[in-house]
Amino acid sequence: MNLFHQNRCLICHEVIVPSIGWQAIFSIDKEHHICPVCERKLEQIHGDQCRICSRPFSKVNDQFRNGDICHDCFRWEEDPKWQGSLEKNHSFFLYNDFLKEVIATFKFRGDYVLAKIFSELFKGKIGGLSPDLLVPIPLSDKRQYERGFNQAEALLIEAGFSPARLLSRVHSEKQSKKSRSERIHLPQVFQVHPDVNVMGKKVVLIDDIYTTGSTLRHAAKLLKEAGASRVQSLTLAR
Repeated sequence: MNLFHQNRCLICHEVIVPSIGWQAIFSIDKEHHICPVCERKLEQIHGDQCRICSRPFSKVNDQFRNGDICHDCFRWEEDPKWQGSLEKNHSFFLYNDFLKEVIATFKFRGDYVLAKIFSELFKGKIGGLSPDLLVPIPLSDKRQYERGFNQAEALLIEAGFSPARLLSRVHSEKQSKKSRSERIHLPQVFQVHPDVNVMGKKVVLIDDIYTTGSTLRHAAKLLKEAGASRVQSLTLAR
């Protein structure tokens, strides 16, 4: 146990001051990756929220709510083509300005180490979901080459899990450049690997951000058609 080791916040790079006390001194060392100041800037999702996408109802006008689901999910579910494709999305944080910058640094500027900040959250949540397969949303070959890594896979690997690479993706324009309407009306951009067997399996899709739900539903729909019994998703931000 190194009493003099000082961790630095992976976001702001300031020294993380540990709590002082007998419990802290005699407990097993646990590496900290984020300082209290940055941690307070992350807005956890809690309270009354959409049964399907985890959208907090405190952020939604009542006219955009249909019972226990938001209006967006209601529109997905009333379409027979998409109904039941994605059982539920679980998200940890709201996609506020602070987290938007963190995620941009993580995936667009190649700061892979930031995945460590969220490893314990993913580890705990995945343990509670007990999936048979953890499937990261894939990048196209071109996008993977540009970034150097798949951010969804990084979140899984740093949490101690092995990604199941069941899907592949054709190259398309960056999602961040598309309008909301364009994202919702995307053509199918995924394909299931031909030798994959997901029959009767519980699958959890992993991605960094839930925006309109289109990307996750496209992936979920293919996996359900391939025989998966349940498909949920876990994302860092909503």
